[in-house]
Amino acid sequence: MSTDPENPPNLLLRRARADDARDVAALMSDPSVYAQTLQMPHASEAWWRERLAAMDKPGVELQLAAERDGRVVGLAGLHQPTPSPRRRHVAGLGITLAREAQGQGVGDAMMRALLQHADEWAALLRLELTVYADNARAIRLYERHGFEREGLMRGYGLRGGVYVDCVAMARWRDAPSHP
Repeated sequence: MSTDPENPPNLLLRRARADDARDVAALMSDPSVYAQTLQMPHASEAWWRERLAAMDKPGVELQLAAERDGRVVGLAGLHQPTPSPRRRHVAGLGITLAREAQGQGVGDAMMRALLQHADEWAALLRLELTVYADNARAIRLYERHGFEREGLMRGYGLRGGVYVDCVAMARWRDAPSHP
């Protein structure tokens, strides 16, 4: 992907690559970032390199990097939860942003890119996500883009020694009609 006039200045959205591993490891080492995900702290650059290399392939799944001034400040992805043909219309969605990139339109830009991929190229009808119930900023982002709350998942994830509730959210899009 390339720069877009709707995106914040100096922001490049593109497919994440294995050579982003150093920036991603640094991003995910920030306690304010990994505390809002299910990622474990202290993942190495080598681990991220392997994971990013495995995701760098065309298809329904997509892992985007948000790059600003030559540095990755966010990751966003669509991931199919199962290979079952009965759920091929579904993908999970996740967005992670560096603290300094939050509240600047980066999440909106990444969301628009993921939704365009889901709707126009991957034929996905249902997008699912979980978000910690106390992450009001992320919940507002998801709701602005058509996600609805489907339920509360009590004690869903361990964060700092405390079990934290998550909100299950999804966006449903009716199957497109033929022209």
